[in-house]
This record gives sequence, structure tokens and C-alpha cells, in this order.
Amino acid sequence: MTAQRLAVRKTQKLYIGGAFVRSESGRTMAHRCGEEVLHVARASRKDVRDAVRAARTAWNGWRARTAYNRGQIVYRLAEIMESRRAQFERALALHGAPAAAAREVDAAIDRVAWYAGWCDKIEQWLSTKNPVGSPHFNVSSPEPMGVVGIVAPDGPALLGLVSLLLPALCGSNVAVVVASQRDPITAVALAEALANSDLPAGVANILTGYRDELVAPLARHMEVNALDLCMRDETVAAQAAELACESVKRVRRRIEPAPAFWYREAAQSPRWIEKFMEIKTVWHPAGA
Repeated sequence: MTAQRLAVRKTQKLYIGGAFVRSESGRTMAHRCGEEVLHVARASRKDVRDAVRAARTAWNGWRARTAYNRGQIVYRLAEIMESRRAQFERALALHGAPAAAAREVDAAIDRVAWYAGWCDKIEQWLSTKNPVGSPHFNVSSPEPMGVVGIVAPDGPALLGLVSLLLPALCGSNVAVVVASQRDPITAVALAEALANSDLPAGVANILTGYRDELVAPLARHMEVNALDLCMRDETVAAQAAELACESVKRVRRRIEPAPAFWYREAAQSPRWIEKFMEIKTVWHPAGA
């Protein structure tokens, strides 16, 4: 008599340094999806430090790549997401209607492809030759800031996440993302797409867990150069902004908008790439 087969249940892990790892604390958080309860890795302060270290290590290699190559890599991510759309739709459908899930996946893939096209254009768009009243050339051009800490909106879990992550990557930054607390399963699905794209290990790191445990250590970390906070909890956001002052981080802080906002044209802009770039100005003597 053949024994009944037990299904292999998926372990929902963190994505740090290009690898899927359990929280160093071994903790998980119960996540209810209808009648089913899934256990998702619950990141700790130590996991935040590990993710920042992985991002900092990856930054030099990522910014050294040509802009064209970064665009190719981001476009490859869109290709992977297209091939995995059924996985994204299943994850999103746990929290809503299948039709809404399909619409969100379409919008997220389109947004990734849109930002892929900006990778090799943002520098020209932001660079200028400045008029000066002396015999010099004065030229300004953008440079990446480094490690960007991102707190993604609770919803839409996929579209909101890529709308914040991709501008940072297109600007040659690297990122540590605190994913949606309401829907961490979709963030894990995106991490699997990242792992199967050509994105170098450590360029994007995704943490699942409770925001009130993760945002403060991310904001306090001296190796994080900027924060992009998109959340409803103003108390946690204000605390993060205050902690960021200790290391003079750039902070972009917004109350989480309604889900409909992320589908609008205003939710994608080269200005979002510019937010986490610095403008470097060079003076050079001009010939007679």
C-alpha cells in the first residue's frame, strides 16, 4: 500500500546578500491567509545589520557598472517577473480578488521596465554646463548616495515596493527594504525574482517582520546614507527621522497614500531617482 505523500511546505525567508536566510534569532511571525496560516521570517536588528553590510559591500561594484548594463539588468528583472506572473498573482490574491492581483502585476512589471529605460538617461537629464563669470568650465553631474533604507507601503504590496526600490537602483544606489507587514508573501516572491535575475548579490535586500522593530535600527545605522519612509504610523516615522539626524541622512518621508495612487502617472518619475543622488560640481580652467 502506497503511503500518502506529504506536500513540501515553503519556508518564507529573508533575502540578504543574494541568499535566502532565516532570521538569526530563529523567530517567525504568523501570517493568516484566509483559512491558512503561514509562518514568515521575522527579521531582527542583527538581520538589519547583516543586510546593510551586504548592501555596502555590493555598492562599489554596482555603481562601477555602465549605466547601459544596469539598464539591461533591471530589464532582465522585468523579464523574470513576466515569466513568474502566476506566482505573483497567487500571492496577491491571498489578500484580494484575482482580477485586482492581475492588474497589480501588470502595473508592477510595466514600472520595472519603465525604470530600466532611465538607467542610462538619468545622468544626461540631470547634468548641466553652468554659466559662470570667469574663465572656467563649470559642470554639474549626479552621483549616487550609497545605501538607501526603504520602508515599503503595506499596499499595494508589489507595485508599491517596486515603485520605491527601482528608483534607488537606477540611481546606482543599493537598498535594504523593510517589506509590507500586511502582505510579506508578495515581497518574498519578488525576492525570488531578484535572485533569478542578473542583479548582483547584495544590491537589493528584503526583510520581512514588524516595522516597530526594524525601522529604528535601519534609521540609526551609520552605514545607511538615506531613508525612504512610506508608512501610516507617524510615531515610528518621526522617530526614524530623528534617529537619521545623528548621521545626517537624507530622509524622504510620506504618509502612505491610498492604493489607487500607485497606479497613477505621478507614482513614477525620474525625480524619484534624483531624490537619492547628489549633484557634484567641477570647475576647470578654460583656455584662452
